[in-house]
Amino acid sequence: MKNFGVRSKPAANAALAIFVLAIATVGSAWIFQFLGYKPCELCLTERLPYYAGIAVAFLAILLSRRQQQGAALQASFAALFLIFAAGTALGVYHAGVEYHFWAGPSGCTGSFQKAATMQDFLKQLHNVKVVRCDEVALRVLGLSLAGWNAIISAVLAVLAIVGWRSAKAA
Repeated sequence: MKNFGVRSKPAANAALAIFVLAIATVGSAWIFQFLGYKPCELCLTERLPYYAGIAVAFLAILLSRRQQQGAALQASFAALFLIFAAGTALGVYHAGVEYHFWAGPSGCTGSFQKAATMQDFLKQLHNVKVVRCDEVALRVLGLSLAGWNAIISAVLAVLAIVGWRSAKAA
Protein backbone atom coordinates (compact mmCIF):
# COMPACT_ATOMS: atom_id res chain seq x y z
CA MET A 1 0.00 0.00 0.00
CA LYS A 2 1.41 3.37 -1.00
CA ASN A 3 1.82 5.85 1.88
CA PHE A 4 1.97 9.03 -0.26
CA GLY A 5 5.28 10.14 1.22
CA VAL A 6 4.14 9.91 4.85
CA ARG A 7 7.20 9.08 6.95
CA SER A 8 5.56 8.48 10.31
CA LYS A 9 2.22 6.88 9.56
CA PRO A 10 1.00 6.62 13.19
CA ALA A 11 1.86 10.29 13.78
CA ALA A 12 0.19 11.28 10.52
CA ASN A 13 -2.90 9.29 11.47
CA ALA A 14 -3.04 10.96 14.88
CA ALA A 15 -2.70 14.40 13.29
CA LEU A 16 -5.39 13.59 10.74
CA ALA A 17 -7.72 12.25 13.45
CA ILE A 18 -7.25 15.43 15.51
CA PHE A 19 -7.82 17.60 12.43
CA VAL A 20 -11.02 15.78 11.40
CA LEU A 21 -12.48 15.50 14.92
CA ALA A 22 -11.78 19.17 15.67
CA ILE A 23 -13.43 20.28 12.41
CA ALA A 24 -16.42 18.00 13.08
CA THR A 25 -16.81 19.40 16.60
CA VAL A 26 -16.70 23.05 15.52
CA GLY A 27 -18.95 22.24 12.56
CA SER A 28 -21.47 20.67 14.92
CA ALA A 29 -21.41 23.79 17.10
CA TRP A 30 -22.07 25.94 14.04
CA ILE A 31 -24.96 23.66 13.01
CA PHE A 32 -26.54 23.94 16.47
CA GLN A 33 -26.10 27.71 16.27
CA PHE A 34 -27.75 27.75 12.83
CA LEU A 35 -30.65 25.72 14.26
CA GLY A 36 -31.28 28.45 16.83
CA TYR A 37 -29.17 27.47 19.83
CA LYS A 38 -27.35 30.72 20.56
CA PRO A 39 -23.90 30.30 22.09
CA CYS A 40 -23.04 32.01 25.34
CA GLU A 41 -19.80 33.84 26.07
CA LEU A 42 -18.14 30.69 27.42
CA CYS A 43 -19.33 28.62 24.45
CA LEU A 44 -17.60 31.01 22.08
CA THR A 45 -14.44 30.94 24.21
CA GLU A 46 -14.47 27.12 24.15
CA ARG A 47 -14.24 27.20 20.36
CA LEU A 48 -10.88 29.01 20.39
CA PRO A 49 -8.79 25.89 21.14
CA TYR A 50 -10.46 24.14 18.21
CA TYR A 51 -9.58 26.94 15.81
CA ALA A 52 -5.96 26.89 16.96
CA GLY A 53 -5.90 23.09 17.06
CA ILE A 54 -7.18 22.76 13.51
CA ALA A 55 -4.33 24.94 12.24
CA VAL A 56 -1.67 23.12 14.29
CA ALA A 57 -3.06 19.69 13.32
CA PHE A 58 -2.87 20.71 9.66
CA LEU A 59 0.75 21.72 10.23
CA ALA A 60 1.41 18.34 11.87
CA ILE A 61 -0.08 16.58 8.83
CA LEU A 62 2.26 18.54 6.57
CA LEU A 63 5.25 17.88 8.82
CA SER A 64 4.52 14.15 8.90
CA ARG A 65 5.05 14.12 5.12
CA ARG A 66 8.54 15.69 5.31
CA GLN A 67 11.80 13.78 5.31
CA GLN A 68 13.19 15.76 8.27
CA GLN A 69 10.26 15.82 10.64
CA GLY A 70 11.54 14.97 14.15
CA ALA A 71 11.59 17.94 16.51
CA ALA A 72 9.10 20.09 14.61
CA LEU A 73 6.53 17.30 14.44
CA GLN A 74 7.00 16.52 18.14
CA ALA A 75 6.61 20.21 18.95
CA SER A 76 3.37 20.39 16.97
CA PHE A 77 1.95 17.47 18.96
CA ALA A 78 3.11 19.06 22.22
CA ALA A 79 1.31 22.25 21.18
CA LEU A 80 -1.80 20.23 20.32
CA PHE A 81 -1.70 18.61 23.74
CA LEU A 82 -1.48 22.00 25.48
CA ILE A 83 -4.24 23.46 23.29
CA PHE A 84 -6.68 20.64 23.96
CA ALA A 85 -5.75 20.32 27.63
CA ALA A 86 -6.77 23.98 27.90
CA GLY A 87 -9.94 23.13 25.95
CA THR A 88 -10.69 20.35 28.43
CA ALA A 89 -10.26 22.77 31.33
CA LEU A 90 -12.59 25.28 29.67
CA GLY A 91 -15.20 22.57 29.08
CA VAL A 92 -15.01 21.36 32.68
CA TYR A 93 -15.23 24.94 33.95
CA HIS A 94 -18.27 25.72 31.78
CA ALA A 95 -20.01 22.46 32.71
CA GLY A 96 -19.39 23.26 36.37
CA VAL A 97 -20.96 26.69 35.87
CA GLU A 98 -23.98 25.07 34.20
CA TYR A 99 -24.40 22.59 37.05
CA HIS A 100 -23.90 25.42 39.57
CA PHE A 101 -20.80 23.84 41.12
CA TRP A 102 -19.11 27.27 40.97
CA ALA A 103 -19.84 30.77 39.77
CA GLY A 104 -19.19 31.76 36.20
CA PRO A 105 -18.32 35.11 34.65
CA SER A 106 -20.47 37.89 36.05
CA GLY A 107 -21.37 39.08 32.56
CA CYS A 108 -23.37 35.97 31.71
CA THR A 109 -24.36 34.34 35.01
CA GLY A 110 -26.16 35.15 38.21
CA SER A 111 -29.11 37.43 38.70
CA PHE A 112 -29.54 40.67 36.85
CA GLN A 113 -30.13 43.83 38.83
CA LYS A 114 -33.35 45.74 38.42
CA ALA A 115 -32.84 49.18 36.92
CA ALA A 116 -33.51 52.15 39.21
CA THR A 117 -34.48 54.56 36.43
CA MET A 118 -35.67 54.40 32.85
CA GLN A 119 -32.25 55.59 31.68
CA ASP A 120 -30.58 52.76 33.58
CA PHE A 121 -33.06 50.32 32.02
CA LEU A 122 -32.25 51.56 28.52
CA LYS A 123 -28.54 51.31 29.29
CA GLN A 124 -29.04 47.72 30.50
CA LEU A 125 -30.80 46.81 27.26
CA HIS A 126 -27.58 47.60 25.43
CA ASN A 127 -25.31 45.78 27.90
CA VAL A 128 -27.28 42.75 29.10
CA LYS A 129 -26.33 39.46 27.46
CA VAL A 130 -29.39 37.38 26.66
CA VAL A 131 -27.63 34.00 26.51
CA ARG A 132 -26.69 32.84 30.00
CA CYS A 133 -23.61 30.74 30.68
CA ASP A 134 -25.15 29.01 33.70
CA GLU A 135 -28.17 27.55 31.89
CA VAL A 136 -27.93 24.43 29.77
CA ALA A 137 -29.34 25.16 26.32
CA LEU A 138 -29.23 21.57 25.09
CA ARG A 139 -28.42 18.14 26.48
CA VAL A 140 -27.30 15.26 24.30
CA LEU A 141 -27.40 11.84 25.95
CA GLY A 142 -27.70 13.56 29.32
CA LEU A 143 -24.66 15.82 28.95
CA SER A 144 -24.61 19.50 28.15
CA LEU A 145 -22.61 20.64 25.13
CA ALA A 146 -19.99 22.00 27.55
CA GLY A 147 -19.70 18.51 29.06
CA TRP A 148 -19.30 17.00 25.60
CA ASN A 149 -16.69 19.63 24.81
CA ALA A 150 -14.68 18.58 27.87
CA ILE A 151 -14.78 14.94 26.78
CA ILE A 152 -13.92 15.62 23.14
CA SER A 153 -11.10 17.98 24.11
CA ALA A 154 -9.69 15.32 26.46
CA VAL A 155 -9.81 12.73 23.66
CA LEU A 156 -7.99 15.16 21.36
CA ALA A 157 -5.35 15.78 24.06
CA VAL A 158 -4.81 12.01 24.38
CA LEU A 159 -4.52 11.73 20.59
CA ALA A 160 -1.88 14.45 20.70
CA ILE A 161 0.11 12.38 23.22
CA VAL A 162 -0.21 9.34 20.94
CA GLY A 163 1.01 11.43 18.00
CA TRP A 164 3.90 12.85 20.01
CA ARG A 165 5.02 9.38 21.09
CA SER A 166 4.76 8.12 17.50
CA ALA A 167 6.76 11.08 16.20
CA LYS A 168 9.37 10.57 18.90
CA ALA A 169 9.74 6.89 18.02
CA ALA A 170 10.08 7.57 14.28
